[in-house]
Amino acid sequence: MGWAYYALQVMAGAFALFVGVMFLLVVVLFMIDRIQTGDAIRRNYPVIGRFRHLFTALGEFFRQYFFAMDREEMPFNRAQRDWVARAGEGRGNTVAFGSTRNLNIPGTPIFVNAAFPPLEDQFASTAPMLIGPYARQPYNAPSIFNISGMSYGAISRPAVQALARGAAEAGIWLNTGEGGLSPYHLEGGCDIVYQIGTAKYGVRDEEGNLSDKRLREVAANPQVKMFEIKLSQGAKPGKGGILPAAKINEEVARIRGVPMGKDSYSPNRHAEVDDWNDLLDMIAHIRDVTGKPVGFKAVVGGPEPFEDLFRIVRERGEESAPDFITIDGGEGGTGAAPMPLIDLVGLPLREAMLMVSDLRDVSGLNDRIRLVASGKLVNPGDVAWAIAAGADFVVSARGFMFALGCIQALKCNRNTCPTGITTHQPHLQKGLVVERKYKRVARYARSVINEVETIAHSVGVAEPRQMRRRHVRVVLPDGSSRPMSEIFPRSGAANKIVK
Repeated sequence: MGWAYYALQVMAGAFALFVGVMFLLVVVLFMIDRIQTGDAIRRNYPVIGRFRHLFTALGEFFRQYFFAMDREEMPFNRAQRDWVARAGEGRGNTVAFGSTRNLNIPGTPIFVNAAFPPLEDQFASTAPMLIGPYARQPYNAPSIFNISGMSYGAISRPAVQALARGAAEAGIWLNTGEGGLSPYHLEGGCDIVYQIGTAKYGVRDEEGNLSDKRLREVAANPQVKMFEIKLSQGAKPGKGGILPAAKINEEVARIRGVPMGKDSYSPNRHAEVDDWNDLLDMIAHIRDVTGKPVGFKAVVGGPEPFEDLFRIVRERGEESAPDFITIDGGEGGTGAAPMPLIDLVGLPLREAMLMVSDLRDVSGLNDRIRLVASGKLVNPGDVAWAIAAGADFVVSARGFMFALGCIQALKCNRNTCPTGITTHQPHLQKGLVVERKYKRVARYARSVINEVETIAHSVGVAEPRQMRRRHVRVVLPDGSSRPMSEIFPRSGAANKIVK
């Protein structure tokens, strides 16, 4: 019994020491909270007031797992994320007992099923579409659904590797984002769209100007199929990109041509582009130097700028037109942006796409300029809606992040991403196993494409690009619905062009 008594004495002593330390800690925290002047809650309620900050920080995680319903969360709800997860794992996406979607919310799109849909032998796979007929090397793009711009630096090395290999497996393109072309983009052998941001990372000279030499070097790679000039993006229209210093390692600095230890900022626009004529001149120059199709990415603020663009293209001739336009909705995402721009600036894609597609078609440019839809399009219904609204292609960034394993931890700007997707810390990157994740990327892409084709067949057409606005009804505030073609009618000229 002596050893038991001795053990109890040791445990009692250890407990007394622990209580003493905790008491001393509470006293110190009490004094600190009483003395400090920055936080009224902690000053009035010492020690206890600290729990408010703890619960606030943990609240977003508890809501996600315990309290929010399947379709309540923002920016993406559990139902959306779970669909991507099941698609990425190759599991069936059938559900039982009916939809959990509230079909009475105004603005909800409902696809109109055909009385006599095509039989299985009447289906057609989505055909490749030519982009850039006036380029020396046009691009016959094989897929309607592709990967949107995510820069190496903003996302990690294994994330880029998995996306590149997955894109090659699924036969889709991968946009580099504005951070330049890394060796990891090329590993999988996929088609590449090289994005030229306002800082011109990867294709600039020592003074930061666009370099024809660097353009030729990039274009010489057969995997690079097109160039996209980034004017603005949905989460931060009117403001350039931000890459925090914590996410700039030696390799990122070398690829981008930026110094270590400092945040990397992109200007809010291309300094040499003051109007549409300047932009068309820049497009023509890059197309001539590279021989590849060239387009631009922009957020829509209203119809007037695009009316001017299409008028100028008609005056100069259709060969001067951009080969494609990527329309990013104001709901678009990024790793770091000011909240007022994320919340308040730029039209949502559901208005912008309809607007720009109308203006393009009225101008008779629907066979010349391809439209690419971007902005929170992660599920088949989103993609099918965008195509019915006038998009020729759809791109997604966050959908593919979910396929990589993103849990919406909202830590993209802190270099502490727990899934290894947006961090350069090696111990966190270990969680992202490229050999497994690239297969999820490919399966997710294939699932979206297959289910968009299923929706197209259901509404009575052979393949997705045959869908039109009349195939979608939109829920009104009174709970009834009307065809999208009546709510957003095309002009007579556009109807003749689109048929």
